[in-house]
Amino acid sequence: MSRSRWRGTGGALLGLLLFGVGLLLGALLLRTYTLPSSQVTWHGPGVAELKLTPEERQLLKQALVGAIRIPTVSFSEEEQNVTALAEFGEYIRKVFPGVFSSSIVKHEVVGEYSHFFVVQGSDRSLRPYMILAHLDVVPAPPEGWDVPPFSGEERDGYIYGRGALDDKSCVIGVLQALELLLKRGYQPKRSFYIGLGHDEEVSGHKGAMKIVEKLQSLGVKLLFVVDEGLAVLDGVIQGVKRPVALIGTTEKGSITLNLTVNQPPGHSSMPPAETSIGILAAAVSRLERNPMPNMFGKGPEASMFEQLAGEFAFPLNVMMANLWLFSPIISRVLEQTPSSNAIVRTTTAITIINAGVKSNVIPRMARATVNFRLHPAQTVEEALDIVRNTIHDERVEISVLDSFDPLPISPYDEANFGFQTLQRTIHSVFSAAPVAPGVCIGNTDSRHFVNLTDSIYRFSPFKLKSEDLSRIHGLNERISLEGLERLTQFYYQMIQNADSDKVPVAHRVTHEL
Repeated sequence: MSRSRWRGTGGALLGLLLFGVGLLLGALLLRTYTLPSSQVTWHGPGVAELKLTPEERQLLKQALVGAIRIPTVSFSEEEQNVTALAEFGEYIRKVFPGVFSSSIVKHEVVGEYSHFFVVQGSDRSLRPYMILAHLDVVPAPPEGWDVPPFSGEERDGYIYGRGALDDKSCVIGVLQALELLLKRGYQPKRSFYIGLGHDEEVSGHKGAMKIVEKLQSLGVKLLFVVDEGLAVLDGVIQGVKRPVALIGTTEKGSITLNLTVNQPPGHSSMPPAETSIGILAAAVSRLERNPMPNMFGKGPEASMFEQLAGEFAFPLNVMMANLWLFSPIISRVLEQTPSSNAIVRTTTAITIINAGVKSNVIPRMARATVNFRLHPAQTVEEALDIVRNTIHDERVEISVLDSFDPLPISPYDEANFGFQTLQRTIHSVFSAAPVAPGVCIGNTDSRHFVNLTDSIYRFSPFKLKSEDLSRIHGLNERISLEGLERLTQFYYQMIQNADSDKVPVAHRVTHEL
């Protein structure tokens, strides 16, 4: 082929390549800037906002402080502070007299320490909904805390204590909202239920499950359920400058395993090549060095980033809007931090190790407990197969203590009453914060309600910054006084918004090219 002819062919190929690249870039930009914006306006009349008097503001603060001071600790399913749980029941009767004396509110203790409220609406034809929260907390040893963990101490505009975020603030917030609505003469149109579980931190088998049995005995089907979960995240998602609200539309599944190794015991002066502890250590090390596969894009987490694409600056906005092309890159970035790594895969956590009784005795038995939180696209059996193949040692006995598959994904389209009601309330209370579906990486009492509704939403109505994430189940758990008031405002408005007999209608702006 002549040089001139080669140049002509090469130039044509280069031209086609550049044309193809241009088309691809054009398609990427077109999709990016024609996705619906997170800017939403709502049609129809608004609802009354909560305007607290100075006295009501003080009572709200004291209500949470008093709740924190009651150590309703759950250590295990078999061990709870039942004295404190009983005291908490008496406490809410005293603090919220309007709720317990109202003619439209019926209260019942379920499972000895959980609380079930029926709030009767004026229109019996409307399907009821349910608000959940829980009054038990995880243990809080005082070491490392700036204040005693059950003091409810106020510092610099924050209330400190175990349960300030998880989940006594929601217990107090929803009851305070109902107390104030009743005080102001509000009569709900749509009936609703409130369930306050007493053992959420250790399974919900004696609390939430008993509430479900109660509802089933009444033949109730719920329009939607709202429970604790995700929140308004401020500075947590890298690349997004303003606060965004994530509503958990599903929960990760869970597996708890015991890994047990039994080998002949002996004297430490004559150790074998491998001891029970060494074999077990090698097994758990293999699990940590070989994490579960990255499954980003196979669950609802892709919708979260896509719906928030407009909140990212260039070029991240283009990448988030076109995950069909960029998901391998995004998924690798998300793997880098524990909080975002939990979104993309089933996580593996070694939580308990037991072995040995004396320094010079090689023990017969060594045991480790391992907890997995399952990605929404992975089943229990699929994860167990990977665990067996990873350990690959017949000397390690694998026994399942507890397991359940990820929860069904609740609808979050524009026709869903529950999701749109939450979104409208969030926009009103949290300064029009963008709302997107998300995956709740922890588990809540709401997982027991899947047979009563397909619309279960996990949202805790407060703001969380990056430094706040470790406070939940960690040290120096706290909530600001402003945050407590806003949380109460959320329930106050949501109850009113739910009284509509039509799905809230939003107008979503489309980006202009």
